[in-house]
Amino acid sequence: MSTQGDVKDVVRAKYGQAATRVAQGETSSCCGADARSDCGANPITSNLYDALQTGEVPEKALLASLGCGNPTALAELKPGETVLDLGAGGGIDVLLSARRVGPTGKAFGLDMTDEMLALADENKRKSGLTNVHFLKGEIEDIPLPDGSVDVIISNCVINLSGDKDRVLKEAFRVLKPGGRFAVSDIVVRGEVPQSIRKSVELWAGCVAGALSDQDYLAKLAAAGFEDGSIEVTRVYRVAHAREFLSGQGEEINRLAQQLDGKFVSGFIRATKPAMGSASRTSSDATDMRTNAASACCAPRCCE
Repeated sequence: MSTQGDVKDVVRAKYGQAATRVAQGETSSCCGADARSDCGANPITSNLYDALQTGEVPEKALLASLGCGNPTALAELKPGETVLDLGAGGGIDVLLSARRVGPTGKAFGLDMTDEMLALADENKRKSGLTNVHFLKGEIEDIPLPDGSVDVIISNCVINLSGDKDRVLKEAFRVLKPGGRFAVSDIVVRGEVPQSIRKSVELWAGCVAGALSDQDYLAKLAAAGFEDGSIEVTRVYRVAHAREFLSGQGEEINRLAQQLDGKFVSGFIRATKPAMGSASRTSSDATDMRTNAASACCAPRCCE
């Protein structure tokens, strides 16, 4: 059985290697494919940012994008707000957020990988933005004060954590009352074979650590959030599952069939109550789980 330390070590190593490849002029993605390839070749990381957004950031920030969505396009950021990106990587979402909140706002990016932080700092320098701050740390222990952030974003990172409850509690802690949780992540619909869950390597490939839609909403409620919802943005089919499972041996076709349509990219929203941070009740958690069934199910591409 994999420990949280095992998972963290694998993630740190893989994402450090990804940053090094980008720094050397190569491309990267969370599942090993070209970050600029089409949907068929790279169903998770491709076509997430439009031409206007890609023109707003340095090329290496785009090449280092390991996400599964575009949280800055959906988070409705406002001028003057303070934004925190959990698992900032090469900094693309931090830089885009910094432009949205303007010079009176701030955009923080948190990452645990030295190589990614070095790449992010280089991209910050090239961008010319002065309201960007990159921090070293882990998303389970955010190095910011209580109630200091208006919006938390993240892009396909929370699913990689071995302690998601602690991540969500930390996110709740640093948000201001009324603050918004607005992240893109991989979500599971239905049961997933234990052979997938047991693979530590797949934690760094965007798949094995993903929560079910109901579990995600329940954990948000347990952390204190309200109004949780999941909007499905992409659905991954058999062909995509084969890519996720590359190198898994002769059982790949059987496993791929079992995963058809079960992994999706979703945009997860929730709010910290405006009046204090009292714990949610079990009935509140039930209400949030119910939202999963009514979430929008119109994927953008790769259906």
